[in-house]
Amino acid sequence: MTLVFSTRKKSQGEILLQFTINTKMSDFTPFKMRLVHLDLKGAPPKISYFSEIFPLFRALGANGLLIEYEDMFPYDGQLRLLRATHAYSPSEVTEILRLARLSELEVIPLVQTFGHMEFVLKHAAFAHLREVACFPNTLNPHEAESLALVGAMADQVLELHRGARWLHIGCDEVYYLGEGEASKQWLQQRQNSHVKLCLSHMRAVASHVRAQHPGTTALVWDDMLRDMPQDQLAASGVPQLVEPVLWDYGADLDVHGKVRLMEKYRECGFLRLWAASAFKGATGPSQALPPVEHHLRNHEQWLQVAGRGPGDTLQGIILTGWQRYDHFSVLCELLPVGIPSLAACLQLLLHGSFTEDVKRTVENFLGVSSLEIKDTVSEGSGSFPGSDIHALVTQVSLHLRSSVDALLERNRYVTGWFSPYHRRRKLIHPIMVQHIQPEALSLLGRWHPLVQQLEAALQVAFYPDTVEEWLEENVHPSMQRLQGLLRDLREAAVPQPLPNSPGWDPSQDP
Repeated sequence: MTLVFSTRKKSQGEILLQFTINTKMSDFTPFKMRLVHLDLKGAPPKISYFSEIFPLFRALGANGLLIEYEDMFPYDGQLRLLRATHAYSPSEVTEILRLARLSELEVIPLVQTFGHMEFVLKHAAFAHLREVACFPNTLNPHEAESLALVGAMADQVLELHRGARWLHIGCDEVYYLGEGEASKQWLQQRQNSHVKLCLSHMRAVASHVRAQHPGTTALVWDDMLRDMPQDQLAASGVPQLVEPVLWDYGADLDVHGKVRLMEKYRECGFLRLWAASAFKGATGPSQALPPVEHHLRNHEQWLQVAGRGPGDTLQGIILTGWQRYDHFSVLCELLPVGIPSLAACLQLLLHGSFTEDVKRTVENFLGVSSLEIKDTVSEGSGSFPGSDIHALVTQVSLHLRSSVDALLERNRYVTGWFSPYHRRRKLIHPIMVQHIQPEALSLLGRWHPLVQQLEAALQVAFYPDTVEEWLEENVHPSMQRLQGLLRDLREAAVPQPLPNSPGWDPSQDP
């Protein structure tokens, strides 16, 4: 089968790049399924951006999507309050699925049902279902209403994803489990344990999925399972209900340890396992640019795990692209900025290594002259969807703050003659205005149009709240410092009474 992928580089008008890929090239990889994770709890793209990016995902070697909707799903009825301001409508979710089908990408939806429940438990209407009253991250597994809640969430999601073969029910990082009052009392009873508490809720949610949606199998992140005693895990019934996703985003993951873990899961009764790597969003909660070399090494080692593990066990790999570490954290790398890393990682999985030939293939797909692996990210424009965002974010992230810091903190005229002391009192030698102001104006003239371009590019792909948040976190602080310096220069240039001179009032001294 041949798939044609085309993108239009809008910044240069009518340039059309066209790529053809023979999908049989994926025969090498041990991962039958290669899913791109879309984390929509931060910076959810507009539908129009999905229409551009899905064909590229497929051309690069992906054949599925793991969509973590969180508050972007159009929950209805009593769950309607979970919707974010710009949540997708039911028709928009249907359009996402249609676009995925057109690019032959199988969709697996993800619904958190245990940990990472902040987007639900932050609301007053559901706060009583918290495991620990003051923390909104973990669901209280003892309340019948808790199971009814997550069951209703899963049902609504699967109603719009008819025919989905899998539903990911999360169950990772269930922090503070066992620390609620109901759990403490339950744990005092003989034979009860944290392991049993965790597995019982996992089993209940997965059983609901199987009973209500017989053709759908539950996936779970595996971190809560890793250290559980093998006999308890095997006897729990969970291995017959879920497929664990072994996740590790490190550049130096323990290959031998992962193989042993796979063998343990197989011995416990899990017949099918999944892997999860990362192409972005795993190297720092406020990371702006993905370290491509780190992510390539992560995928190289997952290939080693797949090659050494039990045969025919791994169903596929999920290339995670986290957009927030949790519901309340800041944004990390935006999806368009992570595309070069994703492209490199997918191609590495398909070819088994990242040779110069593979690198050139990636560069051709992206329309970039050179993909720098060892540097933080490649600078320069490309022709992939969102390449303008990638180029502008790179410039801003690498140079805006450092250029403003250099002027305010290392320029000898600013530090020597217009320090914070001088700025507060509006004191400056007139000649120093001529030394400082032209450079400050030049810097502002350099960055102001670039920031405007970036804002316009972000508005094409993202909703207003995302644009506002990213600029406020990453751009405005430096621009405000620069503009503040120019404002203080203008005010200080107006002659002021000098200390201990006629007209100087010490009571006005800050």
